Amino acid sequence: MLLNLENLPRTIWVEKSGGVPAVGFVDQRLLPGELILVRTSDWREVVDAVKTLAVRGAPAIGVAGAAAVMLAAYEYAVAEGDARLAAQRDCEESIVSAGESDRATFDDRLEEAARVIAEARPTAVNLSWGVRRAQEAARAARAAGKTAAETAEALYELAEALIAEDEAVNRRIGAHGAALLRELADKLDMERGAPGASHDRGGDAPLRSGASARQQGLNILTHCNAGSLATAFYGTALGVVYAAAQEGIINRVFADETRPVNQGARLTVWELARAGVPVTLQCDDMAASLMAEGQVDAIIVGADRIAASGDAANKVGTLGLAIMARYFRIPFYVAAPKSTIDCTTKSGADIPIEERDHAEVLAEPILGVAVRNPAFDVTPYELITAIVTEDGVWNPLES
Repeated sequence: MLLNLENLPRTIWVEKSGGVPAVGFVDQRLLPGELILVRTSDWREVVDAVKTLAVRGAPAIGVAGAAAVMLAAYEYAVAEGDARLAAQRDCEESIVSAGESDRATFDDRLEEAARVIAEARPTAVNLSWGVRRAQEAARAARAAGKTAAETAEALYELAEALIAEDEAVNRRIGAHGAALLRELADKLDMERGAPGASHDRGGDAPLRSGASARQQGLNILTHCNAGSLATAFYGTALGVVYAAAQEGIINRVFADETRPVNQGARLTVWELARAGVPVTLQCDDMAASLMAEGQVDAIIVGADRIAASGDAANKVGTLGLAIMARYFRIPFYVAAPKSTIDCTTKSGADIPIEERDHAEVLAEPILGVAVRNPAFDVTPYELITAIVTEDGVWNPLES
């Protein structure tokens, strides 16, 4: 397999043109039909991008949160000569003028902007984590006597650092996950090579037909998109796939379409194909049949929030996969950075679940028909084989 990650775009970045800061991102609403790169200097547009899924994926919106606070700081910093910021951004609410802003006004407005940004999406804890990182940096700068303009510059440097940090974290997650898959591949190779070896997972799980005639390498099932598009670059769940593919461990990835927004059909298969990883798109309803046929060696998903217990919130439909994986004795892995672990949330029951627009499910309302459209569900830790972070592998059952 020839892996080519250079074919993948950077998902989110910061830049300056003529001294004016901006946040750039891939508008994921338009994929796979169009690869459109958006650039904005208005923090409100970043918030809208997060709300409308132009930018999505827990790590990516964490970076977006910090970057949006940075743009707000530039808007509210009224350093001499920076009136051009307001003119180029066309921000009606800008208070840029010829002198330093009133200290309380700047601080209060920045805190209010941070609150609005953090509330853009409630389930993914990374968003509030990114905003909090920016708030802490701003408060530290102000406490050190920095001007509003200098504070904004400090937040720009933070955004740059978080983007680089995110990729480094994802690559470490990939390395730890690839080691897990290497162990699994070795184990399955031994089972398949032994005369008369059973190919089920032991216990009371049913024999999965087709396992005895398997190809070399692992077949991975994934749900939603926890790839490079969900991060600044490289990915979490798909980062594991990329790292394992480089070692020759991966045969094929099966991607659920992931209704109703179809992140799997629009994003995951597009990304994997561009990277050179063999991928098959399937209807969400096919997952159980695929497992029963013995076509799935492991399931790897991302997470939007992990409670202290190890319960993991991810795209709705993940829980069903975990239940089926337990039935068929298939390893079920969650790959996510430590920033996704919310130690203040005791269990999955305490994770707020975002309810999205009903039009995503039913475009034309039908009289008398109610619609539910939760964006996420929660998989209890008992169904998770291991959680892979940048620090290593965590088995919640052993904690």
